[in-house]
Amino acid sequence: MRSVVTHSASMSLTSLKTILVNRHIHPWLIVLVGVAAMFGPTFWGLFHGLWATDSQGHGPIVLAISLWLLWRKVPEVATLPIQPSLAWGWGVFALAMVLYALGRSQDILLFEAGTLIVVICAVVLLLKGAAAVRVLWFPLFFMVFMIPLPSVIVDAMTQPMKMAVSYAAEALLYAGGYPISRSGVILQIGQYQLLVADACAGLHTLFTLEALGLLYLNLIRHESVARNAVLAVLIVPISFTANVIRVIVLTLVTYYLGDEAGQGFLHGFAGMVLFMAALMLIILSDTLIRTAVRFWSDRVGINSVKA
Repeated sequence: MRSVVTHSASMSLTSLKTILVNRHIHPWLIVLVGVAAMFGPTFWGLFHGLWATDSQGHGPIVLAISLWLLWRKVPEVATLPIQPSLAWGWGVFALAMVLYALGRSQDILLFEAGTLIVVICAVVLLLKGAAAVRVLWFPLFFMVFMIPLPSVIVDAMTQPMKMAVSYAAEALLYAGGYPISRSGVILQIGQYQLLVADACAGLHTLFTLEALGLLYLNLIRHESVARNAVLAVLIVPISFTANVIRVIVLTLVTYYLGDEAGQGFLHGFAGMVLFMAALMLIILSDTLIRTAVRFWSDRVGINSVKA
């Protein structure tokens, strides 16, 4: 038994040694160490700072999904011929260093964290070529949703969104017979007042749900470009609808169970309701689009036969 285990262990060590001595692996290992050293402090600060807040809690999730999507593409990239684009690669790398230095020194997270995408593009161009970048386009694009946006942009776009969500939630609950009124983004239901916060109906929530919808499109992989485009556009009103559902759920929880329930565990549960509602609406919209396309195709086929 010991000899079998020893043989298996030696085989594993041999395989590992074969991988490590492969001359094509060494540059990627060096790059991995360099990227970890370069962006480790940045993401450590995000994990213990901005990403720990409700409004930016989607950041770690998007990062993890992006890394998983990149890992899925590794076999496909490995099969591509090595055709480095040195001019483009070094140019993109120089741009990345300028953006990183500016972001790190001036505390601009848009540049500091966003440079990771540019660095990956530059490294892939230098070590593999433009074809590999085209293969990795979606994981790299998906990383955009983890980048913290400047507060000026967030504040300017969040307030109108919160107003619209508050108005829709009030109108629906009032139509349902509930004693509710609204003043700006403050909802008054019964003896309770609720402030529609940025985390409940802000730009970050829209970004998170947009990322969820694009991930769904990537995993489903429809062949029809028009169908993908329509569904991608519908993700915006779907995100708005999901936000309205979340605010309604929180309002009803507070109305029936009290303020402590609305601000406690059930507040986090309402966040789960938001994403479940968005996912179900995306799947429902996709089903309706598929049904409409099939119906239209059948009608066109019948008309062509009659003609």
